[in-house]
Amino acid sequence: MLKPMKWSIKIGTISGIEIKAHWTFLILLGWVFFSHFNMGHALEEGLLGVVFILALFACVLLHELGHALTGKRYSITTQNIVLLPIGGVANMEKMPEKPIQELWVALAGPAVNLGISIVLFFILKQTNGIPNMLDMNSHMSSSNFLFNLLIVNVLLAGFNLIPAFPMDGGRVLRAILAMKLDRTKATEIAALTGQFLAIGFVFLGIFSNVWLVFIGLFVFLGAGAESNYESTRSVLSKYSVGNILMKNYTILPSNEPIERAVEQLLNGQEKAFLISENDHIVGFITKDEIIKGLSELGKLAPLRNITQRNYPELTPQTKLDIARELMDKAGASFSPVFEEGKLVGVLDLENIAEVILVYKAGMESNINF
Repeated sequence: MLKPMKWSIKIGTISGIEIKAHWTFLILLGWVFFSHFNMGHALEEGLLGVVFILALFACVLLHELGHALTGKRYSITTQNIVLLPIGGVANMEKMPEKPIQELWVALAGPAVNLGISIVLFFILKQTNGIPNMLDMNSHMSSSNFLFNLLIVNVLLAGFNLIPAFPMDGGRVLRAILAMKLDRTKATEIAALTGQFLAIGFVFLGIFSNVWLVFIGLFVFLGAGAESNYESTRSVLSKYSVGNILMKNYTILPSNEPIERAVEQLLNGQEKAFLISENDHIVGFITKDEIIKGLSELGKLAPLRNITQRNYPELTPQTKLDIARELMDKAGASFSPVFEEGKLVGVLDLENIAEVILVYKAGMESNINF
């Protein structure tokens, strides 16, 4: 899944989910405001344009919260929601494995936008606020504010339901297909459908609107990325940590100086080491920590000062796809592996990447130590 984006400003927390706005969002607000001035509009219209963008992104936020809170029902954690000039991103740790659960999570976002549209329609209907399309001003005004917001929410729901990754419609299609097919096959069909539609967008964009070209490229790349992610997950789910466990490893005491780790790094093939305190494994260090520590702390600083202490609990029976998810979540590229409390080996992300390469080379029978 997507990692939290840098340069984002926290604006609040809803149901334990951090809400952030990327700094470029401020540029969008400024651009909208000054665009009104360039078109000769009054100050009120410029401010109303900014308010409309804020209202629009409130709807985008509610869309993403629809996904996140539905996912929460199925024990899927959403770390944060980031608002960008091009929309919003809910950083969910994963999508549900069960097709029916993925279907509800995927539909929740567009359902929120449709719900907002229905509420706005009844408000406009009751207040006789639905404008005559022929009389509508081309610029933002108080008379068409709610109607424009209604139209945008309908468009958001419709666009997101296009059956192509990375839109919600791609996940809806995958979930429906997965009720009858293997998840990997369902993903492949949904991705190919999305890429076919993307090519159509590109051709239409060439002869009509250049934005369709960008949308087509976005959809094509997103569909390919989802297909690749799912095929990789499928490969890793066939194997366990024990199949690629590394049993040659070095343990360094935490009170040793950094220069000791430098010696080990230069004199062998290992790029990461376990760190112990009182005969217990407390973490690890990698080449990156060693180089950074050497530069910032000096060669005599103890290894405990650069030790990464956050690592997942892995056993030889842990499936590799689960192991990779746990390591990503912990931010660990290296991890000890225990069985019944006893250290039996180590695992790193390079090992996992090699499994995929070997499998794709047609040598899956070799992954069986």
